[in-house]
Amino acid sequence: MSDHAAEATQSSRQTAPTAMAFIADPETEGLVRRAFADLGVSDVQVTRGGVESATQTLARQKSPRLLLVDVSGAADPLARVNELADACEPEIRVVVIGEKNDIRLFKELRSAGVSEYFFKPVALDTLKRVCNALLNGERADAPSAAGVGKLVFVLGVRGGVGATTVAVNAAMRLATKGQRWVMLLDLDLESGDSALKLGVNPTDALREALDRPERVDKLFLERGVLHVRERLDLLAGLDPFGAAPPREDAVIALIDKLLQRYRFVFVDLPPALAPRMSRLMSMPGATVLVSSASLASARDLMRWRAWLGPNSPERRTAHVLNLSGAEGALPKDEFIRAAGAPPDVIIPWDRVIAADATFGAEAARKSAALDRGLAPLLRELAGEGVAKKRSILRRLFG
Repeated sequence: MSDHAAEATQSSRQTAPTAMAFIADPETEGLVRRAFADLGVSDVQVTRGGVESATQTLARQKSPRLLLVDVSGAADPLARVNELADACEPEIRVVVIGEKNDIRLFKELRSAGVSEYFFKPVALDTLKRVCNALLNGERADAPSAAGVGKLVFVLGVRGGVGATTVAVNAAMRLATKGQRWVMLLDLDLESGDSALKLGVNPTDALREALDRPERVDKLFLERGVLHVRERLDLLAGLDPFGAAPPREDAVIALIDKLLQRYRFVFVDLPPALAPRMSRLMSMPGATVLVSSASLASARDLMRWRAWLGPNSPERRTAHVLNLSGAEGALPKDEFIRAAGAPPDVIIPWDRVIAADATFGAEAARKSAALDRGLAPLLRELAGEGVAKKRSILRRLFG
C-alpha cells in the first residue's frame, strides 16, 4: 500500500455515533427515541430491527459507546449476543431488551458482559437512568459486552522462519475476512518488517508509548496507530541500531490497554526478546510458535516448548510449520520425529508466499496455499471451529 493509500485509509475510518439502538417494535422504539432526546443525546441512530441486524451492521462499521439491542423473538438470545460481541469493539457498553422476565437469562447475559437487561414494557425513567450512567462513566465498573480482546503471540523459533509473514497475514485475514477488530503490535523495533509488508511507514508512536505508557489513552491510540485496513491497526517502529529494548512493564501496560479496544491483539515477538519477558509470556492468551522444516528449527522448537511450559486453561501453545517442502527442508515425517510432535498447522512453501518478502502482504493475499494453511488457525481464533473435530487448536483457543 502506498503512503497515499495509507493516508486515505486513515482518513476514511468512520466515526461512530455516540449511541445506536436496534429495536423490534414501534412502541419500544418510540420510548428509546424519547429517552435519548430527554438526555440531550443527538448523536444517536435508532433502527427498526433486532440483534441480527445489529450484528450485520456493526460487522461493517465502528462501534458506538452505547448499544441498545432487542433480542425479542431470538431462539437463543445468549448465542446471538455472543455473535454480536465478536462484531463489536471490546469497550462498547450494551443494554439488551427482551420480552421475557427470565432471571436465568438475565444472569447469563450479565456473565457474558451485558451491562443491563430490560424486559418489555420498559420503564422510561429507568432506561434513561441506566443510559445516562453508562454514557457518563458513572458505572465504569460495568462489564463490557465484548469483554477484553484475545492476546496472540507469534514467535519464530529462530530467525528467518517467516513468523512476521504469519503474523501479518493472520491478522490481516482475521480483520478483512473475519471482520474482527485487530491490532498488530510489532515489537521488533529495529526492523519494522510488519510495516514494510503492509506498505506503510513506521512511526514514533510505539516508542513513545513504551517510553511513557502512562500517556497512552484513547486519543493517543486513535491518532498514533496506523490504520492499514478498515479493521486492522498497526503499531510498529524503526529504532536506530543499538537502541535500548522496550521495558517489560511498559509492554504489558500497553497490551492491557490494547486489549480493551480490540477483539484480537497479535504480537510479533522477536525470539531474542521473548526470554527477557517471562511475565509478558505468562499473560492469558496463546503463543503461536513458527518454524521452518529444518533440523535446527526442530531442535529450537523443542527448546521453546520446554521454556513456555505445558498448556493451561489460560495459556496455550500451537505450532505452525512454515515453508514445508522448501528446498533443503526435512521431509514431514522426519521433521515430526526430530521435533517430537506433529505441527498443528502446515503452510507449504509457495512461490507467491515467497514474493511476500519482496512485494509485501498484497502479494501473499493471492496465495491459496497460505489461505489453506492459515484457515484452521483463524477459524479457531474466531470461534468457528467444527465441533466434530476437537483438534489441538480447539483445545488451544476453546
